[in-house]
Amino acid sequence: MRLLLIALVATAFAAPAAAADMQIDNARSIDIAVSGSIREHCAMGQIPNVDFGNLEQRGLSFQMDVPFDCNLPFTMTISGTGGGLAHTTMPNGQGPYGGKLPYNLSVQMPVRYPNRSMISQSFTSSQIQAGGVISSNGGIATDGMTLAVELGRPTGEAGLLLAGDYAEVITITVTPS
Repeated sequence: MRLLLIALVATAFAAPAAAADMQIDNARSIDIAVSGSIREHCAMGQIPNVDFGNLEQRGLSFQMDVPFDCNLPFTMTISGTGGGLAHTTMPNGQGPYGGKLPYNLSVQMPVRYPNRSMISQSFTSSQIQAGGVISSNGGIATDGMTLAVELGRPTGEAGLLLAGDYAEVITITVTPS
């Protein structure tokens, strides 16, 4: 017990000596270095396949909200394989009947610079075939995006589509910029 008491007394007297060596009593300001990091990421939610059904109907369209989060400036490239919904076996059509149905695709997304702003861009299916590009212009996206597709009119000389199935694959690629 006596040994423990002596150790406590020695420790109590040692603390003020260490504080005096640091000269805290004369300091008017101190600098503290603080650091950290945020991991870079870009992620997009799943986009389901869309079946428009009977393409003879006019004014077919769809719109959907897609989860999208990219915490660094980015460039989004949207490309399509055929420049329109193409007939699966006769993409160029047959006779006066068209084999391709053009469409318009639009993207809308809020970005932060840190102020919030809205980016909107629309592309025709022929523009998407060459690769449509959207830039965040230095902003980041944390609140998702809205995709919309509106089908156009057949391209054949008769203005009618060839009977059969039509398809198009649209690829969205996000690259940090």
